Amino acid sequence: MIEWKTISSINNLEEIKEKSHTTPCLIFKHSTRCSISSIAKHRLDSNWDLDEVTPYYLDLISYRSISNAITQEFGIDHESPQVLLIKNGICVFNTSHLDISVSHIAENIV
Repeated sequence: MIEWKTISSINNLEEIKEKSHTTPCLIFKHSTRCSISSIAKHRLDSNWDLDEVTPYYLDLISYRSISNAITQEFGIDHESPQVLLIKNGICVFNTSHLDISVSHIAENIV
């Protein structure tokens, strides 16, 4: 089972960047009002087996300003739902909508 760490502050982005130098970090940008986003989250929750990745969850509805900061920080256009894989302080992989899957994330950890 996936153990999400909640992103609720801009300071969490610095924490993620720092942690990503030793452990890959995943940011999942989730819209609680979107059925596709709910499907993507369920797929991650049900299939998660990436113990080497620290997963972070952002509620886009509650924290839109943090989502905007993620866009600026990592230079990745906003989509919802969306995942960003962060390693060594940079985004090495991102995808959105129904392309979000544990297997796609796993392929990009290397």
